[in-house]
Amino acid sequence: MSNVNSNIVIVDTGCANLASVQFAVNKLGYEALVSDDKSLIASADKVILPGVGSAKHAMDNINSKGLVTTLQQLTQPTLGFCLGMQLMASSSAESNTEENVACLGLIPTEVTPLKAGNLRLPHMGWNTLASVSDHPVFAGIKPGDYFYFVHSFAAPISDYTVASCDYGSEFSAAIAKDNFIGCQFHPERSSKLGSRIIQNFLEM
Repeated sequence: MSNVNSNIVIVDTGCANLASVQFAVNKLGYEALVSDDKSLIASADKVILPGVGSAKHAMDNINSKGLVTTLQQLTQPTLGFCLGMQLMASSSAESNTEENVACLGLIPTEVTPLKAGNLRLPHMGWNTLASVSDHPVFAGIKPGDYFYFVHSFAAPISDYTVASCDYGSEFSAAIAKDNFIGCQFHPERSSKLGSRIIQNFLEM
């Protein structure tokens, strides 16, 4: 049975995984609207910022849709998936030029190349969380739980890290500040535990 009273908006960033994120929300019995309408995003109860691809391409889309200010002014719970998490940072080194890409600046950290040592990039596949904070989005999640990652860039460990992972070096598997939460892994591709995180968020 759908939770028709919930008002969940998945921001249409022009990225490829919108349908899979919407499906993951629907599977939990919630209805979610994919939209780039500023008023719908601003009035949502919950906002999801998905993303697959490069930070530059996604920020170009967000800028061309005129969504930067709308996203920066959100006060409701907002969850970023993978690239969506990286877009919450101040900047990203994922660019074709020497200059970093200016991101949304929702969480004061920077996205830098993942220091994987001798391990292959991108970091792709299942990996465990090395640490997990008591943030409500991680209720029922513990260190050692597996999630699905696909990325070559990451946010370093900082005061805003609420979960970490190790792949050649430790990095932020999730970051949070105020109403903004971002997961470097893909909750929509992380089986039951990923669904638990989405459900925790929707019930916040």
